[in-house]
Amino acid sequence: MSEKLTIANWSPDDQPREKLRDNGPQTLTKAELLAILVGSGYPGVSAVELMQKILERCNNNLNTLGKMSIRELMEFKGVGEAKAITILAACELGKRRQMESPEERPDVGTATLIYNHMHPMLQDLDVEEFWVLLMNQNHRLIKKQRIGRGGISEVLVDIRVIIKEAIMANATILAVCHNHPSGNLHPSKMDNDLTTSLVKACKLMNIRFLDHVIITDGAYYSYHEEGLV
Repeated sequence: MSEKLTIANWSPDDQPREKLRDNGPQTLTKAELLAILVGSGYPGVSAVELMQKILERCNNNLNTLGKMSIRELMEFKGVGEAKAITILAACELGKRRQMESPEERPDVGTATLIYNHMHPMLQDLDVEEFWVLLMNQNHRLIKKQRIGRGGISEVLVDIRVIIKEAIMANATILAVCHNHPSGNLHPSKMDNDLTTSLVKACKLMNIRFLDHVIITDGAYYSYHEEGLV
């Protein structure tokens, strides 16, 4: 008996998982996207070909596909209950996404906004934490990431990790912040040296360095507001 044709056995140029990873989900057909979910077809028929058969029955309309029952999907050779449930679950997720509004990204374009956003997370810590805030060109937060966690008076930070996070998030602007559990707002020599190195690294990678904010419980210090960056 011939083996079931799974996606893993396809030519690398035809594997939809790799195609999505390398080129983005928008480059895949509906059948290829569904094939990633079901994983396999049946002997002689690939997962994509199986999904093409099902979509043909639905006039290539995902809305129509989502209205099919588990029993109707199981009428297709190669579709068991698990695959039928997976297909309908994917259709339901698509429907729910359409019903939801895009998430509002907070504006963190000033030291005050950074402080207001990060203070609740840092105010009660008894050790230092160092965070990077990655933004788009409108100062809207794409992602915040803790880079380091240390002792009462210092935390080790790898600048390469910060730049890597910014590149992976397609950020055009970044800011950093850390807390001083002691309540001392004055930056240390290590803080100053790190800020200088970060400014140089961001210039090299064409990323705008916005600010380094030191946070205590009730106040903050901004390198930008002090005219140091």
